[in-house]
Amino acid sequence: MTAHIDPAAGNADVIDDDRRPTPGPIAILPEHRQLFADAIQAGGGTVGDLSDDTRGVVWLTASRPDELKAVLDAHPKIEWVQLPWAGVDAFADLLASYAGSTFPLWTSAKGAYSEPVAEHALALTLALLRQLPQKAHATGWAKEEVGLSLYGRNVVIVGAGGIAVEVMRLLAPFRANVTIVRRSATPVEGAQRTVAAGDLLEVLPDADVVIVAAASTTDTARMFGAREFTAMKRSSAIVNIARGALIDTDALVAALAAGEIDAAGLDVTDPEPLPDGHPLWSEPRCIVTSHSADTQDMVDPLLAGRIRANVEALHDTGRFVGIVDVAAGY
Repeated sequence: MTAHIDPAAGNADVIDDDRRPTPGPIAILPEHRQLFADAIQAGGGTVGDLSDDTRGVVWLTASRPDELKAVLDAHPKIEWVQLPWAGVDAFADLLASYAGSTFPLWTSAKGAYSEPVAEHALALTLALLRQLPQKAHATGWAKEEVGLSLYGRNVVIVGAGGIAVEVMRLLAPFRANVTIVRRSATPVEGAQRTVAAGDLLEVLPDADVVIVAAASTTDTARMFGAREFTAMKRSSAIVNIARGALIDTDALVAALAAGEIDAAGLDVTDPEPLPDGHPLWSEPRCIVTSHSADTQDMVDPLLAGRIRANVEALHDTGRFVGIVDVAAGY
């Protein structure tokens, strides 16, 4: 198996002995894949079919929480569950049902896919500032020069996780002025400014680009609506590589139509998939990339690296990566 580095490995958390899952056979569900079996074995673990001896589960679909619940109910000795994506909103109700419980320990892929997703965010940002959507559909030579440079621009990033950190790293050569919006105003290294989510409206008027990279929770649902778009500059762009639910889609359509903002780059939408014929498909200043910031080919080796790191934690180091706060939902 080729070794793959987990971008978030440096953010591992050491689990106290009384919360540390018991090592034992790990089942790969709902279907076996050899790449991840190899990762488990490389981490010092043992792969096995689901049984009363199973102590860990690697769940390889971003949905079907009812099936996972049935597995856990039928096998109460399972003490560790690895989920496949950074966002765990599809499992919100299941996670909440374990609030206050020691086991299972839940880990996600948060931070593991930060590099390809941040790369996609940068690509969308550059495309929007340079007005590539309009230029790509042109049928004749342009009569005027249009487009903006990213260098020295004010960028607001909503979220402070692995993707946000990687986006900041990619923005550094452009000498962008970065403001981070997060739950608290605790400073984030590399950002010129950090504000709490309650102060979002204060920083939007100065933003040239807003990049949405926050977790999808009840607190962040539709955090961008008519009020937020009105606060933004008419020349600004918004990029969403997080979850579609963070943006009020109808408000975004209206803001683009009214010229309240200049452009939008969406890898995720609400609803998703975005229906055929939806106004965003025909909006010339909007790019929709159909949730492709982290394709299967990109994420499989990264997830394998995450699985290996957490199996090593299970059997040796105790340093788990991507621990989910079941109460907070991410």
